[in-house]
Amino acid sequence: MPKRTDIHKIMVIGSGPIVIGQAAEFDYAGTQACLALKEEGYEVVLVNSNPATIMTDTHIADKVYMEPLTLEYVAKIIRFERPDAIVPGLGGQTGLNLAVQLAKKGVLKECDVEILGTSFESIERAEDRELFKELCQGLGEPVLPSSIANSMEEGLKAAHEIGYPVVLRPAFTLGGTGGGFAYNDDDFQDLMRNALILSPVHQVLVEKSIKGYKEIEYEVMRDANDTAITICNMENIDPVGVHTGDSMVVCPSQTLTNKEYQLLRDSALRIIRELKIEGGCNVQFALDPLSFNYFLIEVNPRVSRSSALASKASGYPIARVSAKIAVGMRLDEIKLANTPACFEPALDYVVTKIARFPFDKFADAKNTLGTQMKATGEVMSVGRTMEESLLKAVRSLEIGVCHIYNKKFNDWDAQKLLEYIHNATDDRLYAIAQLIRLGVDLGMIFNSTKIDMFFLEKFKNIVDYEKILKAGVGDEKVLRRAKVMGFSDKYIGQVWGKTEGEMYEMRKRFGIFPVYKMIDTCASEFTSYVPYFYSTYDPGENESKVSDKKKIIVLGSGPIRIGQGIEFDYSTVHTIWSIREAGYEAIIINNNPETVSTDYTTSDKLYFEPLTVEDVMNIVQMEKPVGIIVSLGGQTAINLAAPLFKLGVPIIGTDVQAIENAENRDSFEKIMVKLGIPQPKGLAVTDIEEGVRVAKEIGFPVLVRPSYVLGGRAMQIVNNEPSLRHYLQTAVEINTEQPVLVDKYIMGKELEVDAVCDGTDVFIPGIMEHVEKTGIHSGDSISVYPTFSVSQGVKNKIIDYTVRLGKAIGIVGLYNIQFIADSNDDVYVIEVNPRSSRTVPFLSKSTGYQLADIGTQVILGHSLKEQGFTVVYPSEKKRWYVKAPAFSFNKLSGMDAYLSPEMKSTGEAIGYDKSLTRALYKALRSSGMHMTNYGTLLCTIADADKAQALPLIKRFYDLGFNIEATEGTANYLKTHGIRTRIRHKLTEGNTELFDALRQGHINYIINTIDINQTSTTRDGYEIRRCAVENNVALFSSLETVSVLLDVLEEITLGVSTIDAE
Repeated sequence: MPKRTDIHKIMVIGSGPIVIGQAAEFDYAGTQACLALKEEGYEVVLVNSNPATIMTDTHIADKVYMEPLTLEYVAKIIRFERPDAIVPGLGGQTGLNLAVQLAKKGVLKECDVEILGTSFESIERAEDRELFKELCQGLGEPVLPSSIANSMEEGLKAAHEIGYPVVLRPAFTLGGTGGGFAYNDDDFQDLMRNALILSPVHQVLVEKSIKGYKEIEYEVMRDANDTAITICNMENIDPVGVHTGDSMVVCPSQTLTNKEYQLLRDSALRIIRELKIEGGCNVQFALDPLSFNYFLIEVNPRVSRSSALASKASGYPIARVSAKIAVGMRLDEIKLANTPACFEPALDYVVTKIARFPFDKFADAKNTLGTQMKATGEVMSVGRTMEESLLKAVRSLEIGVCHIYNKKFNDWDAQKLLEYIHNATDDRLYAIAQLIRLGVDLGMIFNSTKIDMFFLEKFKNIVDYEKILKAGVGDEKVLRRAKVMGFSDKYIGQVWGKTEGEMYEMRKRFGIFPVYKMIDTCASEFTSYVPYFYSTYDPGENESKVSDKKKIIVLGSGPIRIGQGIEFDYSTVHTIWSIREAGYEAIIINNNPETVSTDYTTSDKLYFEPLTVEDVMNIVQMEKPVGIIVSLGGQTAINLAAPLFKLGVPIIGTDVQAIENAENRDSFEKIMVKLGIPQPKGLAVTDIEEGVRVAKEIGFPVLVRPSYVLGGRAMQIVNNEPSLRHYLQTAVEINTEQPVLVDKYIMGKELEVDAVCDGTDVFIPGIMEHVEKTGIHSGDSISVYPTFSVSQGVKNKIIDYTVRLGKAIGIVGLYNIQFIADSNDDVYVIEVNPRSSRTVPFLSKSTGYQLADIGTQVILGHSLKEQGFTVVYPSEKKRWYVKAPAFSFNKLSGMDAYLSPEMKSTGEAIGYDKSLTRALYKALRSSGMHMTNYGTLLCTIADADKAQALPLIKRFYDLGFNIEATEGTANYLKTHGIRTRIRHKLTEGNTELFDALRQGHINYIINTIDINQTSTTRDGYEIRRCAVENNVALFSSLETVSVLLDVLEEITLGVSTIDAE
């Protein structure tokens, strides 16, 4: 059936801010789908509150609403826009849940809006645990013994009937939130309490645990004509028990027999036919490794996290095809690069995905993995063999390892390692490799991990070759074989006593270079040229055709992590578009399967490779570009600039000297002194005693951090000598190679700019002001454009400093500067980032100036004047734009939710309006905060903050809130005339406070800590954790509380007596 002509306007619902479990893959899917629908001639209306994405650029859809993804706002947009249909399956769980709400509340019926693609009934049958069970039983498909529970009593009864161990899965949640394994009643009660709160329908599935089975996924596609195909299947290296988003995954599966493969494939296709899925769908199985028994774990009736991986692994654009199926097209009518979409892709290579975890930033969070997802991002690699693919993925992670070797395990004995690998952790792979080095039998490792022997043997092949490598220093044959197996230059260099650069020169001498193979979806059954490549040292033909056009290579930003998110991919994509428009061949190197930059239609050529000196140099050697741009891929690309420059690579835009000027403490200080621009007093120190001496000289409090960091890693404010010593001993490795910066901490307002410099002129589209005072990382504070409380004098100084610094440092392109304005209107520069920053998308969308495009034009030699920018600072917009952070604290147990100079947010949301309070309200709602204008406020305030907090708490009291507090705070409030109920602390032997939080009696918590204490008290930490786990809004900064009150006062109806003034 050709596409439908009875519908004209289609609404797409996005997935909102990035949180653990729902990341950039939905930006990629949504962008692809919007463009596919526009391609077919439909008018597309997009609703999504995430400013950091390509998807919310105004040219991706015909109309873009960046409003909160809540029932009230989306219903309002539907009533205003009157779309003919909505596509719910592209915005992750958020989009799907919203569509279900809109249908249940009757909004879709009222406005005559149709759900396209998979029907509402099918979504319900796949998502509702009980209906899904019935469906499987009807088809004769095996499902796990399970029971639905709506209360603690029902849950315990079910657990006893099924028998421990059991797994809990809350209904309608994301990334396995609130789920987990229970081995006895105590475990069960802890998990169940939380799971009931987190499920929007307060429903939890209690099911038999099959930890240790193989976990296999099938990505399948069906159209309305009942044509159904398998796009690819994936196998988790970790067995059932680890969330698939956290597990190492290979594609295609490596250990299934043909019988097992066909058995599961038939089952997946049977299910999507029965569910009448229209579009892409992900089916997860648990397979008993010792028999042909299998169970269905779940079906995602939407584009899922695995869909992005499957698309990149197979070259098959799942979201694009799903969008076209949704408007009635059949698979055989949809054309891909070289075949109709009804052909099943064939893969003649091995793809490995490894997740990127935030534990390097949060040493306190538990690094054990389970059914609740904890990864912030992932890397993907492609190789001809399992070993090559795995080692390429490991070196893509940027966690300080370049091989399956981690020095952490150097002095562990076999017993300790065997105990450690019993539970899945983020670094189990390296512990297993260490056990193999110690000669431990693979059977023992298998018994401890249940990782298939096939994979353990592949790990052993790598470890065994390490010995040959050590014995064959400088041997060409040994080197060639090591490269075929996937060993990195860096690791070989460590074994042979050479640098990565020297290893490159040695390979050049021996003529050892990789060839590039194409990912073409059909294993070359049809002739085609898809410009999407991976490297391999396996001998064979090089399939990447080098053109004679002028080429520019852009380095991507690698896996998404806290501090370096999707915002950098946004700038990368805009740069590629600008380069193509200027007539150059645009080449991208990146390794993140979730992003728009790694969609092969974005650039002229895509190399899916690790971002290391070795892998970039191999491509440079072959492509011979006129330049490489490093200023857009965050710190990942910036860190590659100097070693690449040394090897003679032409770096265009901000050069290596300019990067050094901004990032090297001494060079930067010289420039600041020369320009007469103030910065907080401070020094770089290389040992603990020097650190203590410097801190005493400049006076506490001081801000300490390692130099060369991203996202404020290991940054802290310390107020006395004991806490400084504790920081220098535990938080960082301090030595002459890794100095630590000790700066005077200035209390004041924080502001920042993103600007473009062309060497002569500077353009500053806007100045952003942070709501929170200094001391909270800029990525975690609420950011407002235009500024709302600083004087014109402060703004003039910021503009002056930005212009002078851009020119003096030697910036060509984008840069970002952060400032402090103190109470005397003195302005200090905190830091200059000589690259695109995380605020570029927000500022571009707020001001209407596409910063990444302007910056790229400058890099390509078009001055700001040529581009028509003749004023430094254009007039400010009349509306208010607010960026609010989104956190994923509830996913990481053990992590402290207190905001500090160390960045903790995983994403961001936007709110905009003519009124600042309304814009703030929208931003806070979009970021996932539960806002109510009545209820109970719990306060636990440090002595130093009590006077500042008092008027704020009084405003809550006047709004009609009940005030509760811990003893010290309560007594203070009572003496100032506020009726307060005392809540006892845990250390006083009382759990009433926690019971109140768990039962939902508390709506907001204000919790501040005294920075004079070496560590926060146990009570404060426990209260914050409990708040996070029970979805209670928590504030650790009084400035944020003040903003919240402005919003609550705006949305609350006032009451007064007739004779009031």
